[in-house]
Amino acid sequence: MSARLPLLLRQLGHQQLPPGPASRLRELCSSSSNSSGSSSSSSSGGGGDDPEGVRGRRLQDGQAFSIRGPGSPEASGTDSIVREVIHNSKEVLTLLQEKNPAFKPVLAVIQAGGDSLMQEVNQNLAKEAGLDITHICLPPDSGEDEIIDEILKINEDPRVHGLALQISEDSLSNKVLDALKPEKDVDGVTDVNLGKLARGNAPECFVSPLARAAVELVEKSGVTLDGKKVLVIGARGPLEAALQYLFQRKGSMTMSSPWAAPQLQGKLQEADIVVLGSPKPEEIPAAWIPSGTTVLNCFHDVLSGKLRGGSPGVPVDGLVAEENLRLLAAALRIQNMVSSGRRWLREQQHRRWRLHCLKLQPLSPVPSDIEISRGQTPKAVDVLAKEIGLLADEIEIYGKSKAKVRLSLLERLKDQKDGKYVLVAGITPTPLGEGKSTVTIGLVQALTAHLHVNSFACLRQPSQGPTFGVKGGAAGGGYAQVIPMEEFNLHLTGDIHAITAANNLLAAAIDTRILHESTQTDKALYNRLVPLVNGVRAFSEIQLSRLKRLGINKTDPSTLTEEEVRKFARLNIDPSTITWQRVLDTNDRFLRKITIGQGSTEKGCSRQAQFDIAVASEIMAVLALTDSLADMKERLGRMVVASDKDGQPVTAEDLGVTGALTVLMKDAIKPNLMQTLEGTPVFVHAGPFANIAHGNSSVLADKIALKLVGEEGFVVTEAGFGADIGMEKFFNIKCRASGLVPNVVVLVATVRALKMHGGGPSVTAGVPLKKEYTEENIQLVADGCCNLQKQIQIAQLFGVPVVVALNVFKTDTRAEIDLVCELAKRAGAFDAVPCYHWSAGGKGSVDLARAVRDAANKRSRFQFLYDVQLPIVEKIRTIAQAVYGAKDIELSPEAQSKIDRYTQQGFGNLPICMAKTHLSLSHEPDKKGVPRDFILPISDVRASIGAGFIYPLVGTMSTMPGLPTRPCFYDIDLDTETEQVKGLF
Repeated sequence: MSARLPLLLRQLGHQQLPPGPASRLRELCSSSSNSSGSSSSSSSGGGGDDPEGVRGRRLQDGQAFSIRGPGSPEASGTDSIVREVIHNSKEVLTLLQEKNPAFKPVLAVIQAGGDSLMQEVNQNLAKEAGLDITHICLPPDSGEDEIIDEILKINEDPRVHGLALQISEDSLSNKVLDALKPEKDVDGVTDVNLGKLARGNAPECFVSPLARAAVELVEKSGVTLDGKKVLVIGARGPLEAALQYLFQRKGSMTMSSPWAAPQLQGKLQEADIVVLGSPKPEEIPAAWIPSGTTVLNCFHDVLSGKLRGGSPGVPVDGLVAEENLRLLAAALRIQNMVSSGRRWLREQQHRRWRLHCLKLQPLSPVPSDIEISRGQTPKAVDVLAKEIGLLADEIEIYGKSKAKVRLSLLERLKDQKDGKYVLVAGITPTPLGEGKSTVTIGLVQALTAHLHVNSFACLRQPSQGPTFGVKGGAAGGGYAQVIPMEEFNLHLTGDIHAITAANNLLAAAIDTRILHESTQTDKALYNRLVPLVNGVRAFSEIQLSRLKRLGINKTDPSTLTEEEVRKFARLNIDPSTITWQRVLDTNDRFLRKITIGQGSTEKGCSRQAQFDIAVASEIMAVLALTDSLADMKERLGRMVVASDKDGQPVTAEDLGVTGALTVLMKDAIKPNLMQTLEGTPVFVHAGPFANIAHGNSSVLADKIALKLVGEEGFVVTEAGFGADIGMEKFFNIKCRASGLVPNVVVLVATVRALKMHGGGPSVTAGVPLKKEYTEENIQLVADGCCNLQKQIQIAQLFGVPVVVALNVFKTDTRAEIDLVCELAKRAGAFDAVPCYHWSAGGKGSVDLARAVRDAANKRSRFQFLYDVQLPIVEKIRTIAQAVYGAKDIELSPEAQSKIDRYTQQGFGNLPICMAKTHLSLSHEPDKKGVPRDFILPISDVRASIGAGFIYPLVGTMSTMPGLPTRPCFYDIDLDTETEQVKGLF
C-alpha cells in the first residue's frame, strides 16, 4: 500500500477546513462536482496549522461570500471545503484500490419521504469520490418495523459498507438505533459509536457528520472555541450527544436546554455560540439572542431532504447558513464511508486473531472424557466465528455451539495467502488407536492458546456406527477434545444423514429403472419419462444433457425417431454389474448380504444386494474431495453405478438424479465449525472410510481454514489409519484434488504400539493390556522402532519434513521415551517430541508446536509418488513396493478383468486408493513390524469415478461393521431431568 496513505488518513481524520461562504445548495453541489478534479489534496494534520494552498486558495469569481461573526475574515467558500474533503476521500480510496482493484465501497441510504434534492447531493458527491450509492426510498409514513426490516437486510449484505438514515427525528427511535450495525453506522448515531466518541476513541468510531460540520464551520468562521460557552437548544438523542462531545473537545463549556426551559433567556444571554437543534418557536423572542452571537441551524432533518428555511427572527449577522452545513455534512459522511471501507478491507486481511481462549484446570487423575467435556463451557459459536474473522452472513448457526460456514468465504478471501499446512498421520496402530485426533487437537491448542499463533484443526466427522459399537467417539480425549463431545459424535449437523438419503435415493433409482424397463415397451417408457403436461411434452434439463451425450441434437420430444427413442429411454443396466449399495449409519452385520425385490409388486426383479455403513458411500468421498458446489454436482453426476449390457458405464447422470442428489447435499457441503476445550477453532467435515476411500477430512474445510489463519498461521488435519494408508492417500489423492502443498507431517507413535511391533503380545480392544505394555521393556521398544523408521521413510518419499509426536501414557518410562525420540531423529525425523496433551491440554504439547513451527520454515520438496498417466497395474505396484515394502503384486483374474474394463472405459488415468488392512504394512494383520519379501494379493478392483479414484481390494474388505457381544450402547443413557447424555467416551 502506498506510503502516502497513512498521511492522507490522518488528514481526513483531523481535517482543518478553511472559512467558508454559502450559496444555494444545488449550486454548491454542482460546483463541487465540476471543480474537484483540479483541487489540491493537501490539508493539515490535527494541530490546527493552515497549510499553504488551503486557506490561501481562492474560488472562481462569484463563488465566494463571507460569514459574518466575531472576528471572521472573508475567505474561500464552503464548496472549496467540500471539494477538499471529497478530493482527499477519492485519493485515499484510489490508494486502497491499488492493492484491491475490485473494491468499491457502497453506501446505502434509507430515506423515508423527503425531496429528491438530498438524493442528488449524495449521488453527486459519491460519484465524485468514487463510491457507489443506493437509495432505499420508503413512504413518508413508514413505521418503525418497516424501517427496521430494511436496516436488517442491509446489515447482513456484505456488499454494503455504510448505512445512513434519512428519516425524521421522530422515527429515530431506540429500536431503530439498536437495529443499526455500528460498523456500518456512518452517521455515528449508535450507542457504540457515541460511547467511543465519549471515551476519546474517535479514530475507532464514526463521528456524526452533521455535528462535526457544525463545529468545523463555527471554527472556520473565525470563532475561537476554547473557553466559549455553547448552548445547544432543542436538540435530542445522538445529535445532542455528539455536539456536546465535539464542542467540549475544543475546550468549550457546553449547556443543553429544551426550548421550554424557564431559564432559557438567561442562558441565551450568557452564550457565545447557540446551536439550534430544532426550529425556534415563534413565542421565543429573537431579541433573547444577543447581536454578535454565532448561531447555527443544526437540525436533525438537515440531512433528511427537508430544508426548514431557518428559524424566523434569528439574527442573520451571526448565522451560519443551513445550506453550508448540509453540504459539508454530506461530504463528511462520504469521508466516513471511505473510512468504513478501509476498516472493512483491514478486517479481510490477515491478522492475529483476538481470540479469547478458554482456561483449563487439569485434574489428576484425569476424569472421563465426557466429564472433562461437560466441565468446560464452550463459547457461543457466533462469538468464535467473529473472533476468527468470519462475517455474520458467512455462518449458519446450529444451536449454541455449532455452525456451518458458507463457501462464499473463499471468494471474499481469494487474494489472502494460505497458512502452513500440517498433516497428522501415525505408525501402524494397535486396535486401540494411537491418538492421532488427540495429538491434532493438542497441537492446535498449543499453537493458538499458548504460542498465540492462528491455527485450525480439521477433523473427520465420526460415524455413529462405531460410537454405539466398540470404538466409541472420535472427539479426541482427555484435555485435548472437541466440545461438546456428545454433539460432535451424535448427528452433528446432519451431514451423514444427508449422505444416507442421497445414496439411497440413487439406489432406489437404479432398481426402479430396471423394473420399469423390464415391464414397458419403448414407446410407453418414453411417454412416461417425457410426460404430457398441459398438453405439452418437454425434456427436462438433465434429459437434454443425456440427449447431447448420446449425440441426439434435438430438443422437441416429438421429433425423435424410434431408434432414438429406444436409445434415450433404455439404460439396459446389467444387474450383475451393479456396484451401488444402500447405506445405513449403524453397525448391522445382518445387512451385509440381503435379497431385495421379493414383493409381488416388484414382478420378479429380485437380486442379491447389501448395505454398507454410510461413511463408505462414494458420496462421502465426493463430499471430501470437492472444491465447490458446481464441482460436487459434476462429481455426483459422473458416479458410475453399474454397466449396461454392452459393457458401457451407467452413471447417476444417466439415471436423471444428479440435480436431486445435489439438492440433498447442498447444506452438507458447508464445513461445520466447532471448538476445542481451550476455545480454539475446529472444522469437522466429511468422514470417508480410510480403507475403501481416502480417509481424510474435506478439501473445502482445509481451504477455508488456510485462508482464515493467514500466511503465518497453521492448519492441522488428520489422515486415517497409519501413514502407509492415510498419509499416502492424503498426498496422492487429496493433494492432487486440492492442489494444496503440505509443509510438515506429524507422525504419531506410542510406546505400546512400538512394543507390539517389537514382538509384544497381541492387543485386543476391550481386553486389559499385558504386563509387557505396562512395565518398562527397553528391548521391545527398540525392536519395534523399525515400524516408526519405515513410516518416516514413507513420508520422506514425498519430500515433506517429519516431526515425530510421541503420545505419552502414564505407564511410559523416561528411558523408553528418550529411546524413541533418539531413534526417530536418527531415522531422519526433523525432530521427535514427547506430548502430554491428554493430561495437560495444549500446555502439554507446546514443545511439539514449536517443533512443527520450526519444521514448517524448512522448505518442503513435496512430490507425488507416481504419475497418474501410468497404467493402473503399475500404479498399484509402485505403492505396494515403495510404501508397503512388498516384493511384487498378484492380480486375481477378476481384478485383471476389472482393470481392463476401467481402462477401456477411459478411467485408467485416475489415482489409486488401496483398500488394505490398517493393522500391518502387509495384507496380513498379524504381521507386525516391517514385513519383507511378501507378494501383495489384489483380489478385486473397483472404481469411485465421481470421487475420482480406483480402489484395489487387498483381500476381503468389510464395508459394514458388526456389533460386539457388549456394544458401547450398554453404557449410553440420557438423564431425563437434565437431558445430559451419559456414557459416551
